[in-house]
Amino acid sequence: MTVLVTRCIAVLSALILSGFTHPLPAQSPRRVADSLMAPYAAPHGPGASLLVMRYGRVVYAKGYGLADVEHGTSVTRATNFRLASLSKQFTATAVMLLVAGKRLHYDDDITAILPSLPPFARGVTVRNLLNHTGGLPDYEDFVSDSQMAQVHDRDIPALIGRASAPKFAPGTRYEYSNTGYGLLALIVERVSGLRFADFLHDRIFAPLGMTGTVAFEDGRSSVPQRAYGHSLNAAVVQRTDQSNTSAVLGDGGVYSSVADLAKWVRALERHSLIGADAQALGWTPPTLPNAGKTEYGFGWFVDRDGGILRVRHNGESRGFTNGIVYYPARHLAVVVLTNRTGGAPWDIAQRIAERYLGRNGDTSTTQWRP
Repeated sequence: MTVLVTRCIAVLSALILSGFTHPLPAQSPRRVADSLMAPYAAPHGPGASLLVMRYGRVVYAKGYGLADVEHGTSVTRATNFRLASLSKQFTATAVMLLVAGKRLHYDDDITAILPSLPPFARGVTVRNLLNHTGGLPDYEDFVSDSQMAQVHDRDIPALIGRASAPKFAPGTRYEYSNTGYGLLALIVERVSGLRFADFLHDRIFAPLGMTGTVAFEDGRSSVPQRAYGHSLNAAVVQRTDQSNTSAVLGDGGVYSSVADLAKWVRALERHSLIGADAQALGWTPPTLPNAGKTEYGFGWFVDRDGGILRVRHNGESRGFTNGIVYYPARHLAVVVLTNRTGGAPWDIAQRIAERYLGRNGDTSTTQWRP
């Protein structure tokens, strides 16, 4: 790598980490978007993909930078990124489909479905897992950084069984939990009789025409037009594509592109998979004892921005950092996918959304940080 390229990447990395705090001059939403995405457009660095949807239609979609730095492969709208925790909306939808089909109930005790769970999981419901109020230990706490073997969803019951007790009684508190979504993938498998990846394909991806989207299982599936994860260390680009928990599917194992996510947003707009009433339930955070506050529904963070419903999510895993923001009543969605560790693409998505909402400021009425 030349000195010039190295310095360029260093400067661009600093811009990404700075959070773009300086106000932007008045200009069109597309020009604002390109300005905010510019740090990902370095010709020799990992890149990003942008999607803006209005009223179920793509109004702007673009790739920036490289999907594979080693081979110089450019990002396109069809490039598939690891979604990390943006995957949770698909896991939640799988559960909602089973509930709609009366094969599962939100208030089912999960130990009746997954008997291998430790005794302290008794009383935790499917609903608790969906909205992160289950209180179960984090499975990652029992995975050593030095462990080479991949962890899978099926390993989670035994891993959390190493704990002596839950973190709190179910339904009494909120605490974000990857454990819960890994267990939801197992519940989908147990109830449907299908592998989780197959259920997502057969019930969500294929019906919506999301032909490139896959719950990636190394050795059992492949990712077409795949972006590889990278990190910038001392201004040197390194491929950092997988960790020892990357094989857990329910909490973050889906790969998709902005081309396919446009079809997903369109399905949300049209209620193609989940009815309006069911989706409204999924966008309603639970009420906790003693007026406890939570802003999480089923697979989405939920709040009000200036009185307008806003749902959003961040996704962070080794080599990938992503953000989505969606205003259902304003029929506006913005997605930013990146194949590099770090940065705050959820802030970029929010700032782009601001311009498409016609706001003159650079921040939303209600700020959000994951």
